[in-house]
Amino acid sequence: MSSVMPQPDQDAILACTVCRDVQNFDLLIEDMEATMGEAWGDLGFAEALSFFGQPEAKGMEFIALAIDEEDEDNLPLMGEIIAQAKARNIRVILIAEDVTPAALHSLLRQGADEFVPYPLPEGELAQAIERLRTPAAAAVTADNGAKLRAGAQKDGAIIVVHGLAGGTGSTTLAVNLAYELANIGKTANPSVCLIDLDLQYGSVSTFLDLPRREIVYEMLSDTEAMDEQIFGQALLKYEDKLQVLTAPSDMLPLDLVTSEDIGRVLDIARNQFDYVVIDMPSTLVQWSETVLTSAHIYFAMLELDMRSAQNTLRFKRALQSEELPVEKLRYVLNRAPKFTDINAKSRVKRMAESLDISIDLQLPDGGKPITQANDHGMPLASSAPKSPLRKEISKLAASIHNLRASESAAA
Repeated sequence: MSSVMPQPDQDAILACTVCRDVQNFDLLIEDMEATMGEAWGDLGFAEALSFFGQPEAKGMEFIALAIDEEDEDNLPLMGEIIAQAKARNIRVILIAEDVTPAALHSLLRQGADEFVPYPLPEGELAQAIERLRTPAAAAVTADNGAKLRAGAQKDGAIIVVHGLAGGTGSTTLAVNLAYELANIGKTANPSVCLIDLDLQYGSVSTFLDLPRREIVYEMLSDTEAMDEQIFGQALLKYEDKLQVLTAPSDMLPLDLVTSEDIGRVLDIARNQFDYVVIDMPSTLVQWSETVLTSAHIYFAMLELDMRSAQNTLRFKRALQSEELPVEKLRYVLNRAPKFTDINAKSRVKRMAESLDISIDLQLPDGGKPITQANDHGMPLASSAPKSPLRKEISKLAASIHNLRASESAAA
């Protein structure tokens, strides 16, 4: 490792760490040595700007810009380092520890190519470097994405699914409801877009066996520049019927995107598609209000247990305290008791009364076939068409589509 500014007589320097003090990032030193050998150096912030102007910088592949909370006062300098590096075709890996989402968002929008949290997850730096070295994998041509029409005004219906506790089946409902809607027409099927807004643990891509791509993060990090073409390129087709915006390839802070960012995504989606189905994170964030106010139907998923009851009460109180439209909520009980289970049926009634809610939909427990379908990346209509859960979701899709058709005819 070179701990000073790289010199011309040294071996070719392909990368540099750029930070206030590299000793504060000991794991970064280890990973750089493991991935780059001796072909890297270390620079301070001011040294980096000076080094970019030297001939030796022409062979540089990337810099690893490492910052922590003490560097937030120097964000303009960080932005200048990123700008100077990008101007010389040097890629930037941003490594951040205890940095606020606002600061992180600002630097990513200024051109950082990759983000890796610190302490570094095992192998994550090597994977980030590999992605930088294979730009073709991240590049998406217009032929691979959806061809969207500029200026379209479909005013599509936004249908949101929100799990009020982990494992309540919200992603299963979102994925299969979107698929059923995309296949509901006898002659011409409506256009459907499925959006995974769980930026950390979103599993829509897993349930449909679709890859996660870097272009999703790139689009979300700069929605001001987003247009129909960019949005279309970020989408993936499933069976040429369903368009899917997966969660980003890396785990990102939920506050990385703002309410304005989400609003722009929803505006384009609803103008391009008849139905927009959104899978939400279970956590409430700043932009949850944007999704709720934009939604035509907001399904809140729960189960017949104490954690769901407590979370439902908290969720309802939180929305009411902000005077948000709780009347849009439609409570869905997953793994509902069978019709013959009288005791469990009475428990459902008591829970609804104690929470002062109406449980509008009860979905049966599909059992192992549901887990198997999700693990194999197939919708229930393909893997378990006779499943009672699939039949209920199909009925729900039909009722939504009929209601939408009635509203369109009345208008």
